[in-house]
Amino acid sequence: MTGCKKIEDVSQVTLVDIVESSLIAYIKENDLKVDDFLPSETELAKSLGVARSVLREALSRLKVYGLIESRPRHGMVLREPSIFAPMKKVMQLNLWGEQTMFDILGMRVTLELGMVDDIFNHLNDKHIEELTKIVNVSTVLENNLYEGVSEINFHSKLYEITGNKAFIMFQDLIHPVIDFIKSRFEEYFKPINKQLEEDGLIVTHSDLLTYLKFRDKGGFQKSLENHFLPYKIFLRKM
Repeated sequence: MTGCKKIEDVSQVTLVDIVESSLIAYIKENDLKVDDFLPSETELAKSLGVARSVLREALSRLKVYGLIESRPRHGMVLREPSIFAPMKKVMQLNLWGEQTMFDILGMRVTLELGMVDDIFNHLNDKHIEELTKIVNVSTVLENNLYEGVSEINFHSKLYEITGNKAFIMFQDLIHPVIDFIKSRFEEYFKPINKQLEEDGLIVTHSDLLTYLKFRDKGGFQKSLENHFLPYKIFLRKM
């Protein structure tokens, strides 16, 4: 019928899906908190009117989300779910399309540029010492590329300085994606970095550290933007 809203196809919804939703609804409706215990499998299966095999499959999904865990001789207890844990468990770079990877790279650049206030609000002398050690042992390759561990350690420390656990988990999640992109598209990055070097726009980790040492937030912000120019130019070209 013209103008009618398409009815959602629910033929693909399984009994396990329904039980999973029912379990989450039970947790909400009973206002359960972290460290509260769920009823036994026998009680839950009887209450929901399903076989224990179906219930167990639904519970296994909640375990993947980090929402519950089993404790021997005690049963199932609620946990604070990790924001990115489910995504990390299913990350398979060979299954991701290029556009997905490019989107994640763009998200990483935008997020890190937006972290500058948090970095400077929490920055202290110990952080400077730790960053200095990282820079001193870093291996800089040609064309403004860093050895993988050097790149990860420096930027992971910036995320850590913010004190925001979600930022830290995100960095841990996406750094394999960044490494994969830089390796797979190495020939694209070489001319970009070469041109930036000729234009005097290359910003190293050592340069960024200098601005941090002098607590120059404006200079650091501008330098970080230039530090990410290779990524920005690459994303525009792609």
